[in-house]
Amino acid sequence: MRESSNPVMRGVIRDNQPAPYAGFGQAVPGAQQAAWTAGRQQTSPYDQQGQQDFVQAPTSSRQITIDDIVVKTGMTLGLLIVVAVAAYAAIASRAGDSAQMALATPLLAVGAIGGLVLVLVASFGRKQDNPAIVLSYAALQGLFVGSISFVFANFMVGDGVSAGALIGQAVLGTVGVFAGMLVVYKVGAIRVTPRFTRMLMAGLFGVLALMLGNLVLGLFGVDMGIRSGGPIAIIFSLVCIALAAFSFLIDFDAADRLVKAGAPSKAAWGVALGLTVTLVWLYVEILRLLTYLNSD
Repeated sequence: MRESSNPVMRGVIRDNQPAPYAGFGQAVPGAQQAAWTAGRQQTSPYDQQGQQDFVQAPTSSRQITIDDIVVKTGMTLGLLIVVAVAAYAAIASRAGDSAQMALATPLLAVGAIGGLVLVLVASFGRKQDNPAIVLSYAALQGLFVGSISFVFANFMVGDGVSAGALIGQAVLGTVGVFAGMLVVYKVGAIRVTPRFTRMLMAGLFGVLALMLGNLVLGLFGVDMGIRSGGPIAIIFSLVCIALAAFSFLIDFDAADRLVKAGAPSKAAWGVALGLTVTLVWLYVEILRLLTYLNSD
């Protein structure tokens, strides 16, 4: 199975790749059960009922379906949206810009740092299918999304720009890109090949290097211009949006292969986490781009 550019999805694939899930490696559907049956028949003269019980013993949990992925992803995004709306409303209820920023800043920091920690725990601790971690990540990212949406839409745009309209455009853009890439994947307009995956991962590593470099240089007063709102920043945001969009193709492919491979149903939580990570990144980049285009 091809690796995903999304570290969470890559972990889900890795943890569900070994046999006994048919479809990975050279396993043949039903081969394992046949082997158990043959072994049982050769080693003991138990009756038919005993043989049936023996064969059923290694049976794993229910296999993952597309419905599982849709439901778990919907639950994750639903919680994220509820928390984001609550965080946005709490900040907006404060009187005065300073009071609003005083609440938005810690909420944004807690959401961003907490979400990053949980993704690292899920990815390196092999806990992508833990619903508590996935839903906790959704809640933390809700704080982050609600806070950064308020800051971008109210403090980083020109006068007369409606915050609600700006956020609405970012949401529609995110949904549109997601739906568009799903259609592209379904019709096979762009094939997910090893070469495509390598190219996309190279682009993601390049973007990450630029972000880290800009952060480090910013500590010394040097601005690379990739987040300043100028032409370079606009181009950089467009590149990030494109990379996030193409990442969906690999995520869709990974989810499709997990279903075909008969992975356990709990793997749907990992797929939901991986898709949510990409969706949040895409939304923030689209919102950031809109602020650049609507700034003074």
